[in-house]
Amino acid sequence: MGDMARNEGTPMLDTGFPRADVENVFARARRRQVLAALAHRLRRQPPDSDRILPLDEVVGALGWRGERHLGPQTIRLDTIVGTVDSRHDFDRHFRPTTNRVRERWEQLALAQRRGAAIPPIEVYRIGGLHFVNDGHHRVSIAAATGQQTIDAYVTEILTTRPLNGTTAAANGLTHQLNP
Repeated sequence: MGDMARNEGTPMLDTGFPRADVENVFARARRRQVLAALAHRLRRQPPDSDRILPLDEVVGALGWRGERHLGPQTIRLDTIVGTVDSRHDFDRHFRPTTNRVRERWEQLALAQRRGAAIPPIEVYRIGGLHFVNDGHHRVSIAAATGQQTIDAYVTEILTTRPLNGTTAAANGLTHQLNP
């Protein structure tokens, strides 16, 4: 995934009205998602080409061998490509796809803006890719505000086959793993 595709966010505005600032950032993230969805339709791309990738599809294609806890790490946002559950609230770039997440999103963004301690997200790692188990809203906020990295508790999934271009192509995952 290229930096341009992921680095859409901009630093949060500072108007002196924190609530208005986070509302504006959410609205901008939603607008970008709606425009991206429209562009996908106009380019006649498959409907699922911008959906968030479920971990179980990748593990099913590569075979599960085990897992190991790696502990807290700082990971790049552009390595987060999917989710553990089958979420429809965010697209593959973690832009909100619905206003249903607005209240929680804005509460977390406001707390972050006011300096509250934000706990690390929880992710599973396969190869160099990450799948969110807990922290979808935090990833979305980080992406929308232009952050490049995020703190995470990482658990590595060990697979019977390595994740590479050949394996991904053979299992129909290429268009989902690449932008």
